[in-house]
Amino acid sequence: MVLVGSHGEKDGLNDDAVLDYRGNPVDKSKTGGWLAAGLILGCELSERICVMGISMNLVPYLVGDLHISAAKSATMVTNFMGTLNLLGLLGGFLADAKLSRYVTVAISAAITSLGVILLTVATTIPSMRPPPCDEYRRQHHECIEANGRQLALLYVALYTIALGCGGIKSNVSSFGSDQFDVTDPKEENAMIFFISRFYFGISIGSLFGVIVLVYIQDNIGRGLGYGISAATMVIALAVLLCGTPWYRFKRPQGSPLTILWRVLFLALKKRNQSYPSHPSRLNDYENRRVPYTKRFKCLDKAAVLDDDCAANTNKNKPCVVSTVTQVEEVKMVLKLLPIWSTCILFWTIYSQMTTFTIHQATAMHRTVGSFVIPAGSFSAFLVITILLFTSLNEKVFVPLARKLTHNVQGITCLQRIGIGLILSIAAMVGAAIVEKERRERAIQKEIKLSAFWLFIQFFLVGCGEAFAYVGQLEFFIREAPDRMKSMSTGLFLSTISMGFFVSSLLVYIVDHATKKSWLRTNLNKGKLNNFYWLLAALGFINLLVFLILASRHEYRTHLPIKPESREEELKSLNNEMIEDVEKKASIQSLENIEP
Repeated sequence: MVLVGSHGEKDGLNDDAVLDYRGNPVDKSKTGGWLAAGLILGCELSERICVMGISMNLVPYLVGDLHISAAKSATMVTNFMGTLNLLGLLGGFLADAKLSRYVTVAISAAITSLGVILLTVATTIPSMRPPPCDEYRRQHHECIEANGRQLALLYVALYTIALGCGGIKSNVSSFGSDQFDVTDPKEENAMIFFISRFYFGISIGSLFGVIVLVYIQDNIGRGLGYGISAATMVIALAVLLCGTPWYRFKRPQGSPLTILWRVLFLALKKRNQSYPSHPSRLNDYENRRVPYTKRFKCLDKAAVLDDDCAANTNKNKPCVVSTVTQVEEVKMVLKLLPIWSTCILFWTIYSQMTTFTIHQATAMHRTVGSFVIPAGSFSAFLVITILLFTSLNEKVFVPLARKLTHNVQGITCLQRIGIGLILSIAAMVGAAIVEKERRERAIQKEIKLSAFWLFIQFFLVGCGEAFAYVGQLEFFIREAPDRMKSMSTGLFLSTISMGFFVSSLLVYIVDHATKKSWLRTNLNKGKLNNFYWLLAALGFINLLVFLILASRHEYRTHLPIKPESREEELKSLNNEMIEDVEKKASIQSLENIEP
């Protein structure tokens, strides 16, 4: 079985050839299509079940069973989620550079299975938890917190899961898309449908995680809840492997990250080189695939032909000189970073839905009849809202916007992001008002506020994600270079990752600046509403910065490259010759001056 074949020159096949599992050209009648894509989708479905079932209900376990403070618990969860999304970059790099998407997904699914099994063990063994603590000692802060030895296995389990899920998240959608031939109109339509159903499918997995698994964890046992998650991942891995004969494979083409660091390194190395008189003097200018731009001109030095690459043989060595195309592609990536930076705070606000909002629910009225709704299950409002507004966007809002603006896109990707940022600010304002009311009732010993009031912040953040998620993903894919699409997806995932890490940093800063007066395990003695107001203020400032950057952003155009006219080229050469003559005359005159 050949899954990662040698290069095309060794077997007579192009590097971008589509192969079967034996390394031969595919038979389209026996491979790919919906059957193969459906088998692959099972891995992402299981990944969402695991992650949502863990992240949305981890804070109550850390606070209630391990007696860790609310602030520290929130930091543990956001660090876990941040690392998981950041490792998506590593998974994409390994797949593109060496392993292939199939092998990366298979290995990552196995690693995730191991991680969830370790988490099951960590939450089941009694010695991995401190002694139980009653309500009286909890209120007087007399509970014994879990020690380092008890937390060690939990940390190993969580970050093993993060490593595996990062590899799945960054590759499974691309591997699923590989099962369709975009040159065949029928298969291309099937692929578009697959991508639209992909997000819907993983949201169904999220619903199962936050409703069914969270209930089992709270009412039957965490060991059973995590055990079910582990079983789903093992089954998904088995299904993935059994479907191997039906898949279509593409060889690794090398990671675009390599191009990035080479261009940056060569530009730094050649920083003392002078610019040529005209861009046409840069390496491989005549064969460029994208228009030349003057933006970030300092990077052009990576394509300067100096003495080391004067020989024609060295012009094709990437470690010696870059091409104009490679330099321009790096410029395009750098142009994404300003917008990238303003997307981070949205996910910082989103992360509160997995931490403090769930902790709020534990202190609110959650009973319907005789049934007590688990705190983590209230995050189902978030997932349902995302599903609802994702559908409404495509069926209602976008067609309406097309009629009003006469724009084919309807709503541009930057407009989607802007709407998402506005809704996230509104969510934090609503969360602050609800928390203030909840706390006042608790202090006055009135009837507990219903946890259904949390629907306000879940609803607004869910609406915001429906706009921001799609807008960010579309922006990074559309604006990135054509052969850096996998990396642009990694950039998108990194905004989510950085959002969770910024949340951890903010919790740490606020906790120390307020001397632990805002973020208390006992919410009635804290001021969580002030933390929400802080996030709303930061979100508003971030929105202003985003509007300035978005107004200055120039969308990428896919226009054909216009060749330099003969007149312009001769003019450039003539100017260069004049400069050389003047320079030689100046040197000669200096040499003739008597001392």
